[in-house]
Amino acid sequence: MSLANGRHYLAIPGPSVMPDRVLQAMHRPAPNIYTGELVEMTASLVPDLKAIARTDHNVAMYIANGHGAWEAALVNTLSRGDRILILGTGRFCLGWGEMAEAMGVDCQIIDFGPRSDIDMARVAEALEADTEHRIKAVLAVQVDTSTSVKNDIQGLRETLDATGHPALLFSDNIACLACDEFHMDDWGVDVMVTGSQKGLMTPPGMGFVFFNDKADRARETADLVTPYWDWRPRVTPEEYYRYFNGTAPTHHLYGLRTALDMIVEEGLENVWARHATLARAIWAAIEVWGQAGPVRPNIADRTKRSHAVTTINFGPGNGQRLRDWMTANAGVTLGIPLGGVEGRDAQKEDFLRIGHMGHVNAHMVLGVIANLQAGMTALQIPHGPTGLEAAVRIIAEG
Repeated sequence: MSLANGRHYLAIPGPSVMPDRVLQAMHRPAPNIYTGELVEMTASLVPDLKAIARTDHNVAMYIANGHGAWEAALVNTLSRGDRILILGTGRFCLGWGEMAEAMGVDCQIIDFGPRSDIDMARVAEALEADTEHRIKAVLAVQVDTSTSVKNDIQGLRETLDATGHPALLFSDNIACLACDEFHMDDWGVDVMVTGSQKGLMTPPGMGFVFFNDKADRARETADLVTPYWDWRPRVTPEEYYRYFNGTAPTHHLYGLRTALDMIVEEGLENVWARHATLARAIWAAIEVWGQAGPVRPNIADRTKRSHAVTTINFGPGNGQRLRDWMTANAGVTLGIPLGGVEGRDAQKEDFLRIGHMGHVNAHMVLGVIANLQAGMTALQIPHGPTGLEAAVRIIAEG
């Protein structure tokens, strides 16, 4: 007998839970890709995507995952030999830099480690030292999925402006768009990348690059740009196929249209508020569990934690067996540790990640918390016994 029998819950930080409405919208025959409904529907996606990013500028759509969006952002703005500043707060910005290095871009790296956000003083020091303005772009993630840290992207723009540095500001929002608050134009972001599979509640397979006029001017001299990744034809396509430089991702587009409808219906500010409350419920449980055991949030400061994902240290040797117990006995799959956090300790299984992004509500989050508490009890992992009650209070308060 297993209590896991029933509908499984994939509580990893992407791909997130796909709404039934989205899946139903995708379950249809292939459409005409030359005229009619699909063409009109694709154009309707653009204003809603821009509204979620809080931008009046451009968005290019790609058949790609987040790494494809990374590459598109790089090739449209940089040339071989250009220097960029990589601000590492976990696996993903460092990975973006590794991609750039493979293209012949010179990467200057500041690694703040797996438990810290960006230190603006160190960024300012690096920018002020660049008196010749060789740094063409500063790359950061708003939320690093491996560490669950949330960086201050607005503060990063203020740091660039205070030093008078002309570099472009890039933000990776793959983990957190439509989960954590973000204002591309007001925060002075020049290029933002994201994917379909997290806060946008659509299966993996679409990447998006948002860019302003300053970034597009860099496209004039970028020698890395290639016909497929070129963002200009995708923004103002003379023919429909140029949106995607070939056949459109037809069924993803139907799913995305429905997902955007759901965000519009709820209201983006309400989406942000829902994610914030659910995140606080998880944090409340973790903090109580840690009062009588080894359980710790990876990011100590609540103001620097993401509302989309939480990385937790369950103590040496506990993470993997707790994850296995959750899968086998509760029907819940949690995220494995990724580059950064697992390198801190000899045993990789200390850390687990809970995804609470996109199509997630109170009963889903409380179910994960309750079953984590049951698993720690079953496995005799020391913990404060009233974590679930602490989470319930957060939900009750709204």
